[in-house]
Amino acid sequence: MKNQRKPPFFGETVVITGASSGIGKATAEAFAEQGADLVLAARGEEALQETAEVCRKLGATVIAVPTDTSVAEEVQHLVNEAIEFSGKIDYWVNNAGVLAFGKFEEIPVEVTDQIVKTNLLGYMHSAHAVLPVFKKQKRGVLLNNISIGGWMPAPYGTAYTASKYGVRGMVETLQGEVSDYPDIHICALYPGFQKSSGIEHAANYSGIKLSTPPPSFDPRKLAASIVETAKNPKDVSYPDWSAVAFKNIYEMFPGVVRYISSAGMRLALKKAHKDKNTSGNVLEPSKINTGINGKTLFSVSSGTLTWIVAGAAGLIAAGLLFSGKPKKVG
Repeated sequence: MKNQRKPPFFGETVVITGASSGIGKATAEAFAEQGADLVLAARGEEALQETAEVCRKLGATVIAVPTDTSVAEEVQHLVNEAIEFSGKIDYWVNNAGVLAFGKFEEIPVEVTDQIVKTNLLGYMHSAHAVLPVFKKQKRGVLLNNISIGGWMPAPYGTAYTASKYGVRGMVETLQGEVSDYPDIHICALYPGFQKSSGIEHAANYSGIKLSTPPPSFDPRKLAASIVETAKNPKDVSYPDWSAVAFKNIYEMFPGVVRYISSAGMRLALKKAHKDKNTSGNVLEPSKINTGINGKTLFSVSSGTLTWIVAGAAGLIAAGLLFSGKPKKVG
């Protein structure tokens, strides 16, 4: 009888933060299908256990460790549990994240602080706790799901943008620090908008009913990109075409992009049917939509999207040519 071929991540231990819903849940399922042993982390225990059960049905060995990554002691506990579980950590996926929309000064300071604590300090706590493990093993891969928000600002998402720019700085610095360890990799992924449940969990002080705008992408495809990056680590990855397009446009015309996108958001804010303000899942775990997919504004064909991006680039170029230096926003 011939030996069955083992799956690519058989016997490998993967830690995933923010695994209770959205991209984290999709990533957990993707690694489970590839034969990995999983250590899943998130604040919401019930939703986390649901993800764990799905992954067990896919054949994975799984433990769920309720963790608030903004608290360094809880992250260290997560590392300890992972080591006790399998004796090693091969891959760590930094994914837990929160966001808020609205005018910066109208968002409560405790919400702003927690966004930075979760998105930036959470990633830093994870790196700080797992790097000693990687260095002791002389191998390991730290995968950081950052978003295109690490390269260009999200209008009326100031704390989110600040945190993502910070994570990019952390990653690029650590890539230098581990450059003398050939089998330790610090990877950055910069995806575009995702059709994930994360948008429904967002804090919202804008009055706008939130949904993901186009172009947006299936979070399962991003999960597949994370798995592929784990197999073949590289410093920087752009999992979809929109991330590359928007990054390049912003690098060419930063002032004009900031002006146009902020003006567009101001118009939307004026026309919004005022929803009740909410802190979403920033201060506590969300109880709604613990699945992978979320609401989208509307869907369009890939051909139409190509024209949207081309048209946006043309408008930006025209704005740059005819407006001179953009006026100050605000």
